[in-house]
Amino acid sequence: QMSTVGFIGLGNMGGHMARNLMRAGHSLVVFDANPKTVQLFKSEGATAASCPAEVAAAAKEVVTMLPSSPHVREVYTGKKGILETLKEGSLCLDSSTIDQSASIEVAKAVAEKKSIYLDAPVSGGVLGAQNATLTFMVGGAGGNPELLTRAKVLLDKMGKNVVCCGSVGSGQAAKICNNMLLAIEMIGTAETMNLGLKMGLDPKKLASIINTSSGRCWSSDTYNPCPGVIEGIPPSKGYEGGFGSSLMAKDLSLAQNAATTLGAPTPLGSLSHQIYRILAQHPDFQSKDFGVVFKFLSDSKQ
Repeated sequence: QMSTVGFIGLGNMGGHMARNLMRAGHSLVVFDANPKTVQLFKSEGATAASCPAEVAAAAKEVVTMLPSSPHVREVYTGKKGILETLKEGSLCLDSSTIDQSASIEVAKAVAEKKSIYLDAPVSGGVLGAQNATLTFMVGGAGGNPELLTRAKVLLDKMGKNVVCCGSVGSGQAAKICNNMLLAIEMIGTAETMNLGLKMGLDPKKLASIINTSSGRCWSSDTYNPCPGVIEGIPPSKGYEGGFGSSLMAKDLSLAQNAATTLGAPTPLGSLSHQIYRILAQHPDFQSKDFGVVFKFLSDSKQ
C-alpha cells in the first residue's frame, strides 16, 4: 500500500508534483496559502489540511515546495508549523529554492524532533513538473544510501533524475548555481533572438540554426523566449504561468549573496540579477514567466 504523503505549496510547480504523487497511488494531505487551491485538490481526492501542523500530524513523509526562505522557516518553525506535530522518524523533503543557511537551520530543527530533513530543489521548470521529468538535487543524504532510497520512492514519481549532492544545503548550492547559468543563458537567447528578428531573420529558422550550432542551450531549444518559436510553452502563451520573473530575481539574489560571501566573481550573474530585478519590479513583467525578458528587450529603445 502506498504511503500517505503531506504536500505543502501547490503553486505552478508544486501542484503538478503533487498530482504526480496522486497518480502514482499515494494518498495526499495538502495545504497551501490559497484556500481555493486546497479545495481544488480536495475535489480531486486529496485530504485538505487547515495548516502545516495538520499535514505533519497526518503523514510521516512531507514534501514542501515554497517560494523563499522566510516561507520555509514559517511553514516549519512558525505557529501551527510542521515542527509542532512532526512524528518521530518522519522524512521532510524541501524542494524550495532557498538560502543554503536556511536549509541547514531547518534541518537542525527537524533533527531535534528525531526526524530527517533533506533539501531537494528541482530543475526542469513547469513542463518538467507536469511531465514528471524533473531533476532533484538532494542535500543531506550523502553517505546514507538507505535514506536516499527512502527519498527516491517519492522523488522518482515526480522526476527522472535524482542526484545526491552531499551534506544538507548542497542541493541548494547546486540549484543556485544552475539557476544563475539559466538566467544568463535566457538573457543571451533573448538578446540573440531580438537582434536576429530586427535583422530580418525568421525566428523559427534562426532558432533551428542555433539549436544545431554552438549556441545551443536549453533556453533556445526547449524554452525559447520568442513567442511562436515553440508552441505550448509560456512564451507562446503571453508569458503566462511558468517560472516567474520575480522568482528568478530571488534566485539570483541568493547566488549573489553566496558570491559576495565567498568572494567568487560573477559579473554576468550580477548583471542578470539587475535585469531580473527590473522585471520583478515592473508592473507589466513581475508576474510573467522569466522568458518575458525577450519582450522587455524587444520593446526597449536605445
